[in-house]
Amino acid sequence: MHDLRAIRDNPEAFDRGLARRGLEPMSGTVLDLDSRRRAAQTRMQEMQARRNEAAKEIGLAKKEGRDAQPILDEMAQLKERLPQAEEEERRIGAELDDLLARLPNLPADDVPEGKDEHDNVEVRRWGEPKAIADAKQHFELGEALKLMDFDAAARMSGARFTVLKGGLARLERALAQFMLDLHTTEHGYTEVAPPLMVRDTALFGTGQLPKFEEDLFRTNTDHFLIPTSEVPLTNLVADQILDQETLPQRYTALTPCFRAEAGSAGKDTRGMIRQHQFWKVEMVSITAPEQSEAEHQRMTRCAETVLEKLGLPYRTIVLCTGDMGFSARKTYDVEVWLPGQGMYREISSCSNCGDFQARRMKARCRPKGEKQTQFVHTLNGSGVAVGRCLIAVVENYQQPDGSILVPDALRPYMGGLERIAA
Repeated sequence: MHDLRAIRDNPEAFDRGLARRGLEPMSGTVLDLDSRRRAAQTRMQEMQARRNEAAKEIGLAKKEGRDAQPILDEMAQLKERLPQAEEEERRIGAELDDLLARLPNLPADDVPEGKDEHDNVEVRRWGEPKAIADAKQHFELGEALKLMDFDAAARMSGARFTVLKGGLARLERALAQFMLDLHTTEHGYTEVAPPLMVRDTALFGTGQLPKFEEDLFRTNTDHFLIPTSEVPLTNLVADQILDQETLPQRYTALTPCFRAEAGSAGKDTRGMIRQHQFWKVEMVSITAPEQSEAEHQRMTRCAETVLEKLGLPYRTIVLCTGDMGFSARKTYDVEVWLPGQGMYREISSCSNCGDFQARRMKARCRPKGEKQTQFVHTLNGSGVAVGRCLIAVVENYQQPDGSILVPDALRPYMGGLERIAA
């Protein structure tokens, strides 16, 4: 969450950060609750101290033969009032914690101002979009090859699911394996096979709860299906104090991701762009505070390298203040060129969350030889979304006869297959 001490010291800076997110000032409300909670804590502590002192006075009065009844009466009153004071402190504290838990991270100073995606700023491009006559979208190509079946998926699961068959199913698997190999052998990430179901505490730690519960799938055991493996990978350090010399720690995982897509009615209803279930290779880094900015650039380059090795044109943009995710302080989106749509679409989002998630997870590090700890910084990024990468390969490598060329980098994972055809 947010650093209460920093809000007390500079409430104006906190409100300026919220204003850049398009939110109303909240420091007054936060500090009022903070003041009331601290006052309640003081009253409770004073009662507890008086109770302990009175217990000693009763013993002394009895020992000296004095009347202890007035002190006993006072003890009875304290016994009645103390639970009320404790409940007041808990209630105000819970209200303050809930308020802070629903406020997003503050943007970094160099994040561009803006209201929405139209105000994002392009920082670089790679590759030239191919001129493809009568370019088709991925679902047109996949259905014509009879290797992409949306009707069968809808019959068993409803909308926003897909069945892949034959060469396209193998292509999806090849892409995932290629990405994992790249990140583990060249980019220094450790592969992890994490749980696909997590408790609410894990989702609170990375910022999906409490505000975004409607986007999640919940089981009848009160577990949640992960919306991204960012959740279990980042929570590997929850409630830990790490030796700072072990940082940065870098993790990658291939998992299915499950999203309810609340509020997306009418968006990308055809094809595989927006699904309830999809595969993604995720990257997560845990760093010391002074390392995170450089790590953010490094992580973004790892995602870009995937597309370069596949020969897929892309552009990288920095998200404006109005388009960033809840937990991010700065985000780069990598958008791949889709000839069928004639536009760039997001395929990776790499975010530096600073200490925002670490505060929620109670994840700290300690420099060698020091007693004082500090919160780690956490970063996450898609390395990349496998389904969207499949879309990009299908559309960029489509041939006039409807077949799909297999990129050179993937052929070893496809048994040497050079073309996917009917």
